[in-house]
Amino acid sequence: MTVFSSPAQAEIPTRGGLAETLFDRAERDPGSAVLCRRDGDRWRDVSAAGVRDEVTAVAKGLIASGIEPGDRIALLSANRYEWTVLDYAVWAAGAVSVPVYPSSSGAQIEMVLADSGAVACLADDDDHTRAVDGVRPRLPALRHLWTIDAGALADLTAAGAAIGDAEVGRRREGVSPGDPATIVYTSGTTGPPKGCVLTHANFFAEVGSVVHALSVLFEPGADGTPPSTLLFLPLAHVFGRMVQVGVVHAGARLGHTGSVRSLIADLGTFRPTFLLAVPYVFEKIHATARSRTSGLRRRIFDAATDTAVAYSRSLDHGGPGLGLRLRRRLFEPLVYRRLAAALGGRCTRVLSGGGALDTRLLHFYRGMGLEVYEGYGLTETTAAVLANVPGRVRPGTIGGPLPGVSVTLAADGEILVKGGQVFARYWNRPAESAAVFDADGWFATGDLGVCDADGYIRVTGRKKEILVTAGGKNVAPAAAEERMAADPLVGQCVVVGDGRPFVSALITLDPAEFASWKERNGHPADATAAGLAEDAGLRAAVQRAVDAANGAVSRAESVRAFTILAEPFSVEAETLTPTLKPRRDAIAARHADAIERMYAPRGAR
Repeated sequence: MTVFSSPAQAEIPTRGGLAETLFDRAERDPGSAVLCRRDGDRWRDVSAAGVRDEVTAVAKGLIASGIEPGDRIALLSANRYEWTVLDYAVWAAGAVSVPVYPSSSGAQIEMVLADSGAVACLADDDDHTRAVDGVRPRLPALRHLWTIDAGALADLTAAGAAIGDAEVGRRREGVSPGDPATIVYTSGTTGPPKGCVLTHANFFAEVGSVVHALSVLFEPGADGTPPSTLLFLPLAHVFGRMVQVGVVHAGARLGHTGSVRSLIADLGTFRPTFLLAVPYVFEKIHATARSRTSGLRRRIFDAATDTAVAYSRSLDHGGPGLGLRLRRRLFEPLVYRRLAAALGGRCTRVLSGGGALDTRLLHFYRGMGLEVYEGYGLTETTAAVLANVPGRVRPGTIGGPLPGVSVTLAADGEILVKGGQVFARYWNRPAESAAVFDADGWFATGDLGVCDADGYIRVTGRKKEILVTAGGKNVAPAAAEERMAADPLVGQCVVVGDGRPFVSALITLDPAEFASWKERNGHPADATAAGLAEDAGLRAAVQRAVDAANGAVSRAESVRAFTILAEPFSVEAETLTPTLKPRRDAIAARHADAIERMYAPRGAR
């Protein structure tokens, strides 16, 4: 088999853990801004020395509370300044952090805390505290429950007042790079969540690799401002966690925002120089901008989108001609500059991960002036192991291996990787841990891919998501789903058809675009997707998206029937994971009747 490798560019420390990165930065450049915390509508920088001192004080409180090296400490919170302080305090105390998604149900919280054997939990607010209290009788190991909004950091600081700095130093010195740093639970798209044990060494390998290969992200902005990013990816997700550790490692500045809903407003005030996000965010920004236009302005926006896509595509084929350059210049003040302003006005580079970014959308952002780097990784690989990097970008692919990573394809097309970023085991699951490594030590990602002659890899689907129709045809649903979701009217879609005679799709509508569609087509503003699901005009509009997808896949993969659902998939309904990926089994169960109707004899539908 062909193996593609990239040599490592950073050495893994032989002693100490992730807390050392912060402490070293505070020693070298104590006044540099490392974190930025919200102060009303403004942002206030906190220096490396200031963060170190706060981390030390909280670590003392943890030690005074009986936290021992190796103990697991759960963090149940939305993104906020205190999350990062607590994470580094846990590491400074020699303990292991266990992030819990803030969207988790009581049962999910109980599962993570019970499985990890957490002895303490830090919750951000009263609601999460009550949720933990509700399951606490079944968590005998849980000795402490602190609430951040109720002053947990101040309480821990007071509790640790009698502990000397030397004790924190002793705890830090006792940490080895090979020790567990965190247990991150998978999102559970294809089965029950599993706790990935990620070591300090895994993170050192990951951030060393990313910071070297994508060093442009950590360069000052065009106006000379220091590099900075606004973190809205959940810190419970490994991608968000890698961003946090990478920013501290690279000497950049980090702000936190709690949700995608508050993102646009926060981007305008924080003004980051680079962003890291999942495809949904880039899709949402474009869809929202388009939905705010109508009539002539809508036509201008669509023409600007087409121009940006064409301009980006031309960059890979000899460059744009004069006419294309002039069209792009025309749309610069009308569309592109306004979108750039929505990102804060300083952002010139973005890294997309956590799923495939629609190729046309990638070309749009690149054509309007953003450098877009798409990467690939899993919780088990401490985030990115493959990526498009400066000077080596091929839209539609996930690039090649990052420094220190080797990649190959198995006989069935499964992507296999090796590298210092790759974990060694799942928590409490030795059999499942062994099952994901082959005899030569390759980690089986579960994703299928193809590789071109230049070593660029394209993901074609996930092994566990492969549908086998009644006719025995194997169907990877991702290709059709991505094409349908590229249509502005389509919000989400999930392809079904396992064991069925043909492939069908469950489709939700984008709220903003649906509102615009109703206005253009003479329907009342309060008309619902449920009420218009069988409307001929709406179905014809959705059918155009289906036809576009069918034109890009084989006949066996083409969608022959679809249902417009009344409500979108959501985390709250447990049809999406916290990282906004579809839970296929849950969706199939929830919409079983709709699926059956698509396969009923025509007269019985």
